Amino acid sequence: MYNVGVINYNVYEDGDAFIGLTSTTLPNKNQKTVTVNGAGLGGDVEVPVQGQYDAMDMTLSFRAYSEGVAKLREPRRHNIDMRVAEQFEDPVTGLMKIPNVKHVMVVIPKSATGGAIAPASPNEKTVVVSVRYWATYIDGKKVEEFDPINGINIINGVDYGAPVRKALGM
Repeated sequence: MYNVGVINYNVYEDGDAFIGLTSTTLPNKNQKTVTVNGAGLGGDVEVPVQGQYDAMDMTLSFRAYSEGVAKLREPRRHNIDMRVAEQFEDPVTGLMKIPNVKHVMVVIPKSATGGAIAPASPNEKTVVVSVRYWATYIDGKKVEEFDPINGINIINGVDYGAPVRKALGM
């Protein structure tokens, strides 16, 4: 099966409150690195540090200002989920599949723009949020969970943060 693309998606707060029509790019999950060099090495080697990540943020661009957008601007933790319908196709059989993909996040607003106001055009208000937690589910199965505050980094059922927590007595 290959991914044809995103059909559509919705953003909700607390599992049921529709926030509004938006476009977004999911956050980057970047490991911090150190450069290792010295005797015996023929140069520098960049090494990702287990369990250490850069801060994540995400920008949500809304077509219009709404009560849902105003609620998302409240200076507190928000539990949001993005429900995505993606289309996959089997190149041999031609069968199509549309799995249920859901990104669950805990976010805190950082900044916002007022957007533009012009006749016959969207407002394009943006809200930038700090991402504190991110889990991804495909057809109800958790495939990834990232919780940097608690040292959790699960990918396909393997918790790569467990050895670090164990070493720290957590």
